[in-house]
Amino acid sequence: MASLLPARTLADCLADGAPSARFPQSGIAGATLRRLRSRVLRATSGRAGLGYAVAKRTLDIVVAGAALAFAAPVLALAAAAIKLESKGPVLFRQTRIGKDGQPFTMWKLRSMYADAEARKAALAATSERTGAFKLKHDPRITRVGRLIRKASLDEIPQLFNVLDGTMSLVGPRPPLPDEVAAYSFVERGRLAVKPGITCTWQVSGRADLAFDRQVELDLAYVQRPSLLTDLGLLCRTVPAVLTARGAY
Repeated sequence: MASLLPARTLADCLADGAPSARFPQSGIAGATLRRLRSRVLRATSGRAGLGYAVAKRTLDIVVAGAALAFAAPVLALAAAAIKLESKGPVLFRQTRIGKDGQPFTMWKLRSMYADAEARKAALAATSERTGAFKLKHDPRITRVGRLIRKASLDEIPQLFNVLDGTMSLVGPRPPLPDEVAAYSFVERGRLAVKPGITCTWQVSGRADLAFDRQVELDLAYVQRPSLLTDLGLLCRTVPAVLTARGAY
């Protein structure tokens, strides 16, 4: 699959100081862009950057493998419920955009009716969020789908994405291709790292947060890579899932 970004990596673009003036819709520019550029370059080079990358990948493999083994019975029950309620496959695959704009296939438990993608265009004008399509009461979601979304069970198959290296446990959530096509240059800073299952805004309100605020939190994470930050976000994910705030 072709990248939605130029052949150079996003870090290369940041190093060149590519202008953001032609993307006036972004509320983040100037000093923030300069800080993002320098910190991404510093984090992705040298021994410190390599050490963090190795530690993060090790954490991903160990935790994702253990979580899949633990969640196997839950996955089996959820799969049976999905199959009994509506026609269609148990797993839903969708093209998302990963690090440096590279497309990849993301997996989820199917929480919508089989024709959900075909019906999306008709609902686009009713989206409750700018920057990404989102409806609190999306008519395409099944009854079982609402339950597994509320408990975040639909995200469990993304652990396979973590194991194959296309995603990480922690990182900005992977956007859709049409969402990335509308990104400003600075908003594309979210693509400087691997996408994750959980992130700062996932434990701070999730879908209840405005898109601009989600971008700000993602860029703050990209600027300050730290294994302690990742471990902290993983720990905060547990109560966020249990309370289901912003999950729909």
